[in-house]
Amino acid sequence: MRFLIRVLASAAALAVATAVVPGIELTTGSVTSKVLTLLAVALIFGVINAILKPIVKIVGCLFYILTLGLIALVVNALLLWLTSWLAGKLNLPWHVTGFWPAFWGALIVSVVSWLLGILIRDKDHGPAEAEAR
Repeated sequence: MRFLIRVLASAAALAVATAVVPGIELTTGSVTSKVLTLLAVALIFGVINAILKPIVKIVGCLFYILTLGLIALVVNALLLWLTSWLAGKLNLPWHVTGFWPAFWGALIVSVVSWLLGILIRDKDHGPAEAEAR
């Protein structure tokens, strides 16, 4: 159940980024196909983050230290851009046109996901349980 909630939260965050950032495009017509596309892209983004992000953090540990963690913004942008490329290979109508839209989109996805995570955590568990995690 938790996995499904995380995918829905990621899809919502991607929807916000798609609506706000010029250069992130969802080129499908009906609402149903938009929702299904965003869910599929959220799954792809989750898999890419689960597999590649820990590897990048380990390999690029020195860069994380030297930039005080700011390189994470670039890494997140590149992972979102990779998600766009993979979505294109799977014929999903969601596309990021370049690095800067990926950068701003990744920033928005991170903030919206964080906010939704706080709201979801507070509803699923009491404050004491949320702090214990």
